[in-house]
Amino acid sequence: MAYKVDLVRPLISLIVPVWQDDDLLVDLVNGLRVAPELAEWVVVAVRPVPRLCELGRSGVIRLITCEQPSRGRQMNAGAVAARGTLLCFHHCDSELRYEHISALARAARDDTILGGAFHRRFDDRRFWMRWRQPLVRRLHSLGGPLFGDQSIFVKASVFQRLGGFADIPLMEDLEFSRRLRRLGRLTLLDPPLWSSPRRFRRLGVWWTTLLNVAFICLFYVGIDSHRLHSWYYRLSWKRSNPHKATPTAQLF
Repeated sequence: MAYKVDLVRPLISLIVPVWQDDDLLVDLVNGLRVAPELAEWVVVAVRPVPRLCELGRSGVIRLITCEQPSRGRQMNAGAVAARGTLLCFHHCDSELRYEHISALARAARDDTILGGAFHRRFDDRRFWMRWRQPLVRRLHSLGGPLFGDQSIFVKASVFQRLGGFADIPLMEDLEFSRRLRRLGRLTLLDPPLWSSPRRFRRLGVWWTTLLNVAFICLFYVGIDSHRLHSWYYRLSWKRSNPHKATPTAQLF
């Protein structure tokens, strides 16, 4: 089901996959209203709550609903409905300010830019989080993988040429950014984008960092993403729920 909105053609499409974070998305949209000729919100939600549905009915967002969570599939569905010259795939637990929209608008108007992402800023006062920022910034500048919480963006024509995100349960952002880098030099934008530390806080900074690095390496050496998804989910669940049985639900 999709709520259709009759607006002028926007320059940027902000595509947001949502599952169980509806309130975060509602607050994000309400705090960042932009002119329709500049940007549109395209939200692809799994069983959206009434507050989110109301934003769709009122025309504030273009809302597409689906039954099962799959971030890659949801972002592809959003891209089909999007009308912008530049597609930006955003996570609802990351910040987005007018300065970021302005940076995206400049990228959309630059014919030499294929795509890219924002630099990252880790909003945490602890040293264990702050040391990561310059290291990660350098890694991305040297051609490292782009992650979904950096708000990966790409020209709509380039996205169509690449065939969208792969239909895999994990690492769809790395897989897409690897194909995108093969087309040419990517652009890293400032100001840096705040990345929510909630998963690091829940599971532990060092444990989460080591787990992420290990799984990225496994992905790049060719381990199947469905197997990685199963391993990652089980390890994360056991870490945060040591005395509970692992559920069968899928991890988003």
